[in-house]
Amino acid sequence: MTTSASGFDLTPLSDEERQARAASLSAEERHVILNQGTERPFCGQFYDHQQSGTYHCRLCTLPLFQAAAKFDSGSGWPSFFQPIDPDHIRYLEDRSHGMLRTEIRCRRCDGHLGHVFADGPPPSGQRYCLNSLSLSFIPDETTW
Repeated sequence: MTTSASGFDLTPLSDEERQARAASLSAEERHVILNQGTERPFCGQFYDHQQSGTYHCRLCTLPLFQAAAKFDSGSGWPSFFQPIDPDHIRYLEDRSHGMLRTEIRCRRCDGHLGHVFADGPPPSGQRYCLNSLSLSFIPDETTW
């Protein structure tokens, strides 16, 4: 078993487990999470979400970002300046659409989350730009 610095199991899902979990996703969620799609800006359920809590991977429930790290980037997608644990994020070079970007994926299930850019606020200077469809949310009052 591989464990993150914050104590979460990062053992990759088997192909069978990944497909079983993906079976409950909508066609649009599968397109974004499994095929590196992007939802339209300014319309995702978490774009203007203000509740205190934790954002998790929609496919495998790994905790990814705290609401306290969320900020309004004006980009049209939920944006965060740092993950809960850097071990929970996988970074890949993305040269699609004639651009050079850094794609971010969930470390445990390899689900596409979005991209990270070096134009965020302090303290990190990073802007983790996420698809709402890649996320689930658990309010602070909820235990997990």
